[in-house]
Amino acid sequence: MSIYRIAHLSDLHLPPQPGAFGLRDVFTKRLLSRIAWRKKRKVHRPEVLAALIADMKAASPDHVVISGDLTNFASPGEIAAARAWLEALGAAADHTVSPGNHDALAGPGGHERFAIWSPWLGDAGEASFPQVRVRGPVAIFNLCSAVPTAPHLATGRLGEDQLQRLDAALSDPAYAGLFRLVVLHHPPHPGAVSKRKRLEDQEALRAVLAKRGADLVLHGHAHEALVGSVPGPGGATIPVLGVPSASAKPSRHAPARWHQIEIEPRPEGGHAVRVVARGLSETGAEISELGRFTLADLARRAEAA
Repeated sequence: MSIYRIAHLSDLHLPPQPGAFGLRDVFTKRLLSRIAWRKKRKVHRPEVLAALIADMKAASPDHVVISGDLTNFASPGEIAAARAWLEALGAAADHTVSPGNHDALAGPGGHERFAIWSPWLGDAGEASFPQVRVRGPVAIFNLCSAVPTAPHLATGRLGEDQLQRLDAALSDPAYAGLFRLVVLHHPPHPGAVSKRKRLEDQEALRAVLAKRGADLVLHGHAHEALVGSVPGPGGATIPVLGVPSASAKPSRHAPARWHQIEIEPRPEGGHAVRVVARGLSETGAEISELGRFTLADLARRAEAA
């Protein structure tokens, strides 16, 4: 049976365009982010992101998942520039975006702020979550943990309505037998990030996953390659995989990386899954393979952690 390949990248932090920060932003959280960007721009490099994207495209994945932080200040100009970047990347139907906290840094709350990205959020043609996309043998459950927060906080929240809809979607028999992939920006397991960066309702999300199950959870936000797990039904564990920033040069955080997740349906049922990590090494200047492992390896590593 054929292998379906999903590319996962995150935390792009596209360079702000001229006019992304204005006078009216001085009295918002965007001012703090603007100050922080003076240092971050030395780490998040457009040439690194371009090299990573070229490497990813050369691998010809079937679908691309981006788990948030396309922008830095969440200004309307940045959101529009990110859409233009996505349009250049390829067909929207082949790319799924889960917004990150920097994409909702300031301004009004609500998912409607991402309406301009609707074609990349799911197949519904609207800015709502969760959305479910079926691609090959995979059902992608796209969540949004991006909400405006107070200064010095980078927390996320899904909210009761989104969690209830996720519960119903994961229990839908239409997705039985498919590889169920859950995507969000913030990691769902405790200890992955500091308290000021955590997913506020992660316990509620884990309760849904423990009840309904999933095959893999992907996230970003930590700017590190993280391996974890959350409880699944009947004592099973669900692997959780985080990827570093796609634009980071070697620094105090992990350098740029993307993951190719190869999903192969088994004739007897279930799926064999292999993850190929590609990116910059701590000293390397070119994108190369950093390692590969199976989903079973990932589960064992998570249990041992």
